[in-house]
Amino acid sequence: MQTTGLALHTDKYQINMLYAHWMNGSHLRKAVFEAYFRKLPFGNGFAVFAGLERIVNYLENLHFTEEDLAYLAKQEENYKPEFLRMLQEFRFQGNLLSMKEGAIVFPNEPLIRVEGTIMEAQLVETALLNFMNFQTLIATKASRIKQVAPNDVLLEFGTRRAQEADAAIWGARAAYIAGFDATSNMLAGEYFGIPTKGTHAHSWVQGFESEEEAFELYAKALPDQVTLLVDTYDTLKSGVPNAIKTAKWLETQGKRMSSIRLDSGDLAYLSIQARKMLDDAGLSYVKIVASNDLDEHTIFNLKAQGARIDIWGVGTQLITAADQPALGGVYKLVERQRGDEMVPTIKISGNPEKISTPGKKEVYRLISRNDHRALADYITYPAEVISEDRNNKLRLKHLLNSTLQKTVKNFDAMRMLEPVYVDGKLVYELPGLDEVRKYHQAQLSLFWPEYLRKLNPEIYRVSLSEEVWNKRQSMIEAYLEQHEE
Repeated sequence: MQTTGLALHTDKYQINMLYAHWMNGSHLRKAVFEAYFRKLPFGNGFAVFAGLERIVNYLENLHFTEEDLAYLAKQEENYKPEFLRMLQEFRFQGNLLSMKEGAIVFPNEPLIRVEGTIMEAQLVETALLNFMNFQTLIATKASRIKQVAPNDVLLEFGTRRAQEADAAIWGARAAYIAGFDATSNMLAGEYFGIPTKGTHAHSWVQGFESEEEAFELYAKALPDQVTLLVDTYDTLKSGVPNAIKTAKWLETQGKRMSSIRLDSGDLAYLSIQARKMLDDAGLSYVKIVASNDLDEHTIFNLKAQGARIDIWGVGTQLITAADQPALGGVYKLVERQRGDEMVPTIKISGNPEKISTPGKKEVYRLISRNDHRALADYITYPAEVISEDRNNKLRLKHLLNSTLQKTVKNFDAMRMLEPVYVDGKLVYELPGLDEVRKYHQAQLSLFWPEYLRKLNPEIYRVSLSEEVWNKRQSMIEAYLEQHEE
């Protein structure tokens, strides 16, 4: 799927800052920005990184069209024609490093690093955050649902409630990365090769003289893909009995009905009763699909009530991330050019969690050699070397609390940030979607269940190297000394 014409998919203050830099002659100074989030969504123990493919599509096609420049020329800021001519020649020439899609990620660690001129690094901020924040949010929600229904079929049914077409299409992709099995969105299926699934609406049943006639005609039209919605009138007195009649007719044609769908009422009770009715009729192969504002909480509760549901159609609550509809990812300047050298920068805040960590950084996942499970994520400066000696010990420093330290040894260090662009050239081959799904599953296998569970997950440690921690503290102290009253 190509992404074109998105140079103005940005906030106006980005264009204004570019113009001010250009007027000041500072637009070609080098800068490094990092994108990350501060707080996990949904009270979860982890997040799932997604959005890289769209970011790559965006950067590959990033240029200002004649229409874009004409629009900018009409703005009240009265940008000079020379500035607009400079934009006409703009192409991304910087470096970009990123987590792989499907990676398990945590707060306060760089997910994307952008290195380039202040102009190009600033221009791409809004789009990168837009793509990363939304798709990471939906992938996280989908993985969270998968955790409570690991052996069931999960269908993404959210298109009609999504926040416009892009959210529906890319949200379906994010859900598929995190373990969903299919989508109802045909365009997402065409673009990405995601399996598509669909049943029929209540209007199909309402459009005929009887429910029985509606079921029979649907089965005749699609005999190999029959899923019947049984709650248009009365699920147990009408819908399921008529579905059983249709299933028996299909058997005479050498066919098998796939499933029935429940979309309202007490799903636990109705599924238990429907299962008994189907089994008593010799239709144990017919599956039960449930929909109706499902999420990980309702699925968890339905399972606790003994619901006999095989397939879950999840829509609104997933595609809108209804219980937390924003990730809150940020994009912070961590290093800038001063003269002929690059120097770290820091953002100071009255809220300790909003103080940034200076300097461009790498992220390593430390994997125990004993059980091949993740011990911690370790943030370092690029020049730091992590010894592979079995007896090497690393002291892990907590970002906010110096008393929370841990020492680990006998580990392998997995580098998490992958070079994607080098000097404006794409050097990363985007994996196929099935490969991304497999990578996500491999990532999950690195973590103990305590970190992944829905209720009260254990907090996974994201730590700083001593060098990074010391630099951060020294810059905070230098600022405080400078501003003492």
